[in-house]
Amino acid sequence: MRENVNVVVVGGGYAGVMAANRLTQRDNVTVTLVNPRPNFVHRIRLHQFVGGTGDAVVGYGEVLADRVRLVVDTATRIDAAERTVSLANGSMVGYDYLIYAVGSGSAVPSVPGASEYAHNMASLEEAQRLRAVLDATPTTDVVTVVGAGATGIEVAAELAAEGRTVTLVCGRVLHPYLHPRIRRTFAKRLAKLGVTVIDGPGAKVTAVSRDAVLLGDGRELASTVTIWTAGFSVPDLAARSGLTTDAAGRLLTDETLTSIDDDRIVAAGDSAAPSDMPLRMSCQSANPLGAHAADTVLARIAGGQPTTIAIGFFGQCVSLGHGAATVQIASKNDVAKGFAVGGLLGAKIKSSSFPGLIEHLAHEARKPGSYTWKFRDDTRRQRLQALAAR
Repeated sequence: MRENVNVVVVGGGYAGVMAANRLTQRDNVTVTLVNPRPNFVHRIRLHQFVGGTGDAVVGYGEVLADRVRLVVDTATRIDAAERTVSLANGSMVGYDYLIYAVGSGSAVPSVPGASEYAHNMASLEEAQRLRAVLDATPTTDVVTVVGAGATGIEVAAELAAEGRTVTLVCGRVLHPYLHPRIRRTFAKRLAKLGVTVIDGPGAKVTAVSRDAVLLGDGRELASTVTIWTAGFSVPDLAARSGLTTDAAGRLLTDETLTSIDDDRIVAAGDSAAPSDMPLRMSCQSANPLGAHAADTVLARIAGGQPTTIAIGFFGQCVSLGHGAATVQIASKNDVAKGFAVGGLLGAKIKSSSFPGLIEHLAHEARKPGSYTWKFRDDTRRQRLQALAAR
């Protein structure tokens, strides 16, 4: 009889759920998922939740395999030597293998006043607090969104489509990821919605007060509600546990997603830094990273050699208000190209991604091992070699 293997997955987002479901391929593997919340957060819908146009909570019963044991608690420390995870309630969970999938959250702003007066929205709890504030704020009052990446653009567009007065402060450039040609398309759509876009030299926020935002060039923008979307950070669980991380705090791994400190620990999702060259934080990479992390663990259980990652991108799809979206097409190594898909097709692609991500997780729960990904970056090895040669 085969010996039972205990695998603990820390983090129940896209990557963690995908990994947990995929691990159930083997009947001798017991899977425990540790997550602070009893429900799955459909994070790409948080801008809709904030705008009051959609929900971002899904029951784990819809996406998690029956064989996965859900532990609702927060992991506070990983003891690699003892192979245990300490929980906030004082208990411990033992493991034979651990998948580190703690995800990402709001970056801690260093700008004076931002922590006190600006609202984050990277987590469900932050989004709930922001939603309550907006519900209590007249629609004619100014909402200022700081940070013009995908999250900032999506929440600005969603709120403007709901009739709110919105200012989007970019720092220097509206969504730096975009190709310049596509950036002009985004700017036109935001202008049509009535969003005031502040970019260029001097547009960096230097201070936030209760009712204003101060810019580097001295301008003071009235702001009843300020939303901070500038950047993401990862939990410090790995660093607090004595594991090696990159400069941003992501768990440093090899190309199989195995920790450079311990081959019993594998990372997935936003909190993974393979070869110190992490993929862009996104749901687009989370599912394949979660699947690959599970495959790495299963290969080690079977006594085999895990494969290296080959995960690519198709671009980025950004909501631009009700029923509108634009897909910035990119190379598989995530460099934006000079064309995009907009109009009805762009909107259809974006709207289909909401149920699509949930369906991927649910299907893997029913048929573990079935998930595959089409986009593979064939240039990663060469880029790693080029970095090593510098």
